[in-house]
Amino acid sequence: MAVRRRAASRRSRRQPDAAFLNVPYDSKYEELFLAFLAGLSGFALIPHATLEIPGSRRRLDRIVHLLRRCRYSFHDLSRVELELGLVVALAKTQPGRHEWLVFEARSHRIWKSLSDLAGTDEYVHGGTPLGLLRALTNALVRRRRQPTLAELEEVYRDVRSYASEIKRRLRTRSVFEARAFRELVAAAQRSATRRVNALRNVRRP
Repeated sequence: MAVRRRAASRRSRRQPDAAFLNVPYDSKYEELFLAFLAGLSGFALIPHATLEIPGSRRRLDRIVHLLRRCRYSFHDLSRVELELGLVVALAKTQPGRHEWLVFEARSHRIWKSLSDLAGTDEYVHGGTPLGLLRALTNALVRRRRQPTLAELEEVYRDVRSYASEIKRRLRTRSVFEARAFRELVAAAQRSATRRVNALRNVRRP
């Protein structure tokens, strides 16, 4: 019993390089989704998403569990979802343990979306992958390892190419599936290690 409790504690421990993604899961958002995976990997962060959570039983509990494990969360208000509300509550009950960042396609639209986010900085990406990568360089300026924008673009091109390969191999039209997500994260991590000079000697978990 004690062994089981210790194992559960290890699984729920916050991971300093884990980053939760709260973004739309639809074809129109695919390029920005891939840019997020590439960009976060370029900063030595490990992307996580609800795509990893199978089934529907106790789904809310598992989302909260996943959020608690992540040091960061990134929210694109192109679609407002439940997870952002959970993060706000989590940040209030556990100050200093979780940093959340809000992204938008257009400047200042955040105030029309959620009035209770007053005082929150928004990172505007203009709806393009390059814009999103540039926004990440501003949002993560305090990270110790800093990739260049050109390096992040190279990682993004690799991830986009691999996404096409995954679709062919898995015979699917969508990258918003558990297996595709897992493989894309792994591909983004490999590309970042190869492309980003600041990550050349970083050991991946």
